[in-house]
Amino acid sequence: MTQGKLLEGSKVNHGSTAETTPPEPPSYEEATADASPCYTGAYTDDGELLTQFNWDDRNIRRVFARKVYSILMIQLLVTLAIVALCVFCEPVKAFVHANPGWYWASYAVFLVTYLTICCCSAPRRKFPWNIILLALFTLSFSYMTGMLSSFYNTKSVLLCLGITVLVCLSVTLLSFFTKIDLTSCHGLLAVLSVTVFICGLMLAFVLPLGLVPWLHALYGVLGAILFTMFLAFDLQMVMGNRRYTISPEEYIFATLNIYVDIIYIFSFLLQLFGSQD
Repeated sequence: MTQGKLLEGSKVNHGSTAETTPPEPPSYEEATADASPCYTGAYTDDGELLTQFNWDDRNIRRVFARKVYSILMIQLLVTLAIVALCVFCEPVKAFVHANPGWYWASYAVFLVTYLTICCCSAPRRKFPWNIILLALFTLSFSYMTGMLSSFYNTKSVLLCLGITVLVCLSVTLLSFFTKIDLTSCHGLLAVLSVTVFICGLMLAFVLPLGLVPWLHALYGVLGAILFTMFLAFDLQMVMGNRRYTISPEEYIFATLNIYVDIIYIFSFLLQLFGSQD
């Protein structure tokens, strides 16, 4: 009798199990809720700068962009102040012209800090070394830009400064609202970089001899176009939602790239439109 009751109970339980529908599988949002949406695992190396981006987590990208633009504004203000001193203050201009050794010292600091930030992932991610390196880089590059600007008259510097501001604003709006993925144009940027490099080498040998006077203007045009394209490329890398995006941990590297693009645009425009004293 007890065995019969057990058999009947097992039949009832088996029947209820068979009639119960299996639970539905979790959705993609539920399955990835606990994972970090900015890293898909496509790049596992710690030194890799690029990462695939997922727009499910917009807060990380928004904070990253805000941090980049805040540091960039400070850099540009420092550079603008040093350029203004070298252009408008006559004692500072005379000191800069009388001591060219400071330019080469600034160039050495610029080169060392630039290579350190670009090639070494540990210093550019570790506070406060990343801020110290970026500050040294900004001061040295600002002094070099100020010395270059001091050889041009005031109207030329102001004109090129205004053109640079308009170009940067236009490129920023284009990068934000265009559907064209400029991060996939790295091949074109590489070809144009080689062209500008060869043109610069030719200019270094031809300019002292007074041959091909239009080569200087061509070098300025190509350089301005190249770094305008680099600016659009780097801005879309910061924004995300493109084929290649930069990791939110690399805010120092991202700021460095955009800052260099803007300063080089100004320098090439100064060579193209500026008139020397």
